Amino acid sequence: MSEPILEVRNLVKQYPSVTAVDGLSLAVPEGVCFGLLGPNGAGKTTTIEIMEGILNATSGEVRYRGAALGQRFREEAGILFQKTALQDFLTVRQSITMFRGLYQHGLDVDEIIRLCALEKLADRDNRKLSGGQQQRLLMAIALVNDPAVLFLDEPTIGLDVHTRDRVIDFVRLMNEEHGTTVVLTTHDLVDIERLCRRVILIDHGRVAFDGTVDRLKAAFRSERVLTVEYDSADTGADRVPLFVTGQALGPGTVTEISPSRVRVLLPSAPSAVPAVLAVVGARCTITDLSIAENSLERVVKQLYAAEDGFEALAAAQGTGS
Repeated sequence: MSEPILEVRNLVKQYPSVTAVDGLSLAVPEGVCFGLLGPNGAGKTTTIEIMEGILNATSGEVRYRGAALGQRFREEAGILFQKTALQDFLTVRQSITMFRGLYQHGLDVDEIIRLCALEKLADRDNRKLSGGQQQRLLMAIALVNDPAVLFLDEPTIGLDVHTRDRVIDFVRLMNEEHGTTVVLTTHDLVDIERLCRRVILIDHGRVAFDGTVDRLKAAFRSERVLTVEYDSADTGADRVPLFVTGQALGPGTVTEISPSRVRVLLPSAPSAVPAVLAVVGARCTITDLSIAENSLERVVKQLYAAEDGFEALAAAQGTGS
């Protein structure tokens, strides 16, 4: 097995009143895009800031290509912070050129502008950029040194749908075609599902889960949502719904109702769908149906909300944290 590009060993960060990171270890293979998740206060931000070389650990270490973080890491890492102040009175091109000058090696300024689709904005003053345009400029600045590893902190926060899709497509391009290792921290789990092959969950300063998104869904709770549309005439003149929220329908549970639709939460068993449809079909005429696999967002919400969520996750994996 090849050496990981980033390795965290027994990381500890202590403050006077709290241990933010408690013996955390993880390894990042080169060329992957992985997401780092955790509830507020879990130690996620502290961990990532130590990995970026911004914060010193109390004990433990972070290694880049087998060595302690040093000049090589600083030359080869790119960081997109959640908030970064741009220099006033500079254009987009001037800003990129200024940051490019901080590194011995990197991409050509014109290439960066092209990669981030900033050609039409190259001569615009930073102060006149929209939020989405500023985010694209900040992404460009993070790429000036042609980084081998790219840290992204909430890269799509506050963006409209179109700009968000462009950012997601760009990150995928850098990872899949340029081989850039991407470390993504975000609360937007749709971004994680679209980009990441691997996800790490942190809880109380330790790794609670390390694996694929599909494995996380299966380990914690593999449920699906069945939506059944039915003929509203079956409800009668008073249009009273035929089902009740919380009602058991065979192996499923009703989660949402209307006079012509019912949503049912299903277990993963293949027999669950026909069993529920048989119950629903006995009461009304089914006109349409769809099945949605459990989303990462739903799984993580359940995980955070459950009092013993992380313990249940560890038990389902067969390992502790």
